[in-house]
Amino acid sequence: MMLTAKNVSYWYDTEANTLYKDVNLDFEAGRLYGIIGSSGAGKTTMLTMLAGLDKPRRGEILYEGTSLQKIGLTQYRNRYVSIVFQAYNLLPYMSALDNVLTAMQITHSTQDNPTEYALNMLTKVGIDEALARKNVQKLSGGQQQRIAIVRAMCCSAPVVVADEPTGNLDETNTQEIIKLFQELAHDQQKCVILVTHEKEVAASCDVQFHLQNKTFEEVS
Repeated sequence: MMLTAKNVSYWYDTEANTLYKDVNLDFEAGRLYGIIGSSGAGKTTMLTMLAGLDKPRRGEILYEGTSLQKIGLTQYRNRYVSIVFQAYNLLPYMSALDNVLTAMQITHSTQDNPTEYALNMLTKVGIDEALARKNVQKLSGGQQQRIAIVRAMCCSAPVVVADEPTGNLDETNTQEIIKLFQELAHDQQKCVILVTHEKEVAASCDVQFHLQNKTFEEVS
């Protein structure tokens, strides 16, 4: 397995306020996963642990059989995972294109022509070259969200995690983004994990995990 949650428990202030207990989840390369559940159930919390942004209160997250604690959370985030944040987290003083190129450089992308590749990926989500060369602060929220998604997709990391990646998109752009996530998983053999509250988005994934009653249930 590429990524594993092993006996993971998480709580906030005290163990009496437990989100979930002894959770075991496996994630393989080449598959698209959807985590769905009600607001406040803990979907994003699980995603932050899989992304190396937080640690389980008990249990561990493993990357290819090695604990993230042993790899080092910073090392893991820099080399093995790309994150699509709900708040975008774009660099505000850069253009859309430079945001993508910077991420590719940091993660040591092996693309022969990174600028051409980045522009092509941005075009796929409706960001043409003129928009790509604009400062991101001059673009709409929906455009910024699509740029954040492309930034994660263009990185060389084998794991991609995304928190509500289609939340501010219309149906057409949602379908295009889902298609790109599917291509990442199936064609590039990445492990792609989405958190969503949209049943249609979850249904487009290869595997769905439904979080309810403090447990994750695989939905076929």
